[in-house]
Amino acid sequence: MTDSPETPAAAASVAPSDDHAQLRDAMHRVRLEVGKAVVGQDGTITGLLIALLSRGHVLLEGVPGVAKTLLVRSFSRALGLDTRRVQFTPDLMPGDVTGSLVYDARAGTFEFRAGPVFTHVLLADEINRTPPKTQAALLEAMEERQVSSDGESRALPDPFLVAATQNPIEHEGTYTLPEAQLDRFLLKLVVDLPGRDAEVDVLRRHAAGFDPRRLDDAGVAPVVTAPQILAAQRAAASVAVDDDLLGYVVDLARATRQSPSVLVGVSPRASTGLLAAAKAWAWLSGYPAITPDHVQTMLVPVWRHRIRLRPEAEIEGVSVDAILTSVLQQTRVPI
Repeated sequence: MTDSPETPAAAASVAPSDDHAQLRDAMHRVRLEVGKAVVGQDGTITGLLIALLSRGHVLLEGVPGVAKTLLVRSFSRALGLDTRRVQFTPDLMPGDVTGSLVYDARAGTFEFRAGPVFTHVLLADEINRTPPKTQAALLEAMEERQVSSDGESRALPDPFLVAATQNPIEHEGTYTLPEAQLDRFLLKLVVDLPGRDAEVDVLRRHAAGFDPRRLDDAGVAPVVTAPQILAAQRAAASVAVDDDLLGYVVDLARATRQSPSVLVGVSPRASTGLLAAAKAWAWLSGYPAITPDHVQTMLVPVWRHRIRLRPEAEIEGVSVDAILTSVLQQTRVPI
């Protein structure tokens, strides 16, 4: 199995067209730009790119202080896209995210005031610290890419990406994300603590005066345009898929449903998400068609948040990642 987006492998080129090659180079430049501000998170940056190319959303999980917010801000800057940040709190209302009708006393009418969701990249910080009603306010935006208010649907900008963060350790005052909300995230990326050398590099940068609140000082600059991003999304979607690979994805999904440790396996939506992510990873790596390696690489980050374990398995300390690894090992790979 090849490295996952959390530990990216080197890209390989397989006779790409000139247009695709230029778009791919632009996407790789995004990784380099973000690396000017964020150290030791190359795989997470690649995961964000895959989600963007797949028109999906990302859930970033990690302890405080591992640069989740800085990562998303730098990513947005390198893409040249508008971004908004919402700090989710227990008193946040749905209208604070999506927008609401406001009465104009001078005109005597109600007008819609757009919320922060009307942006290209929405950073939903600590999404599990707000009640389910406000979490659900994002459902339509994430799935339909629109907001409905007063019987009118308002389209969100394109491209549109939600990057939500949550702390896996601190659970006091938090609300578990409902399964319907989790299912809207294409990827769940675990942002680990950096290695020793990377952490030394972080301290070296701060000792030299680096301020994470000032991306201009870090030299992070836009390297792609919105039309290029949309073209790259279309290019990734055009990657070929053999019927054998489609059957392989279905076999993997069925294996999760039959695992004795799993209460609820992955759904067909999870299968289509895995296919989209595998196509994006294949395109980013220069392949004209996906291979079993691309499916295997993307399976854990795409499915780890969509499986519900049996209570006895949780008590025994069984992890979802371990189950998915076992599923990969036990499912026949098409040759």
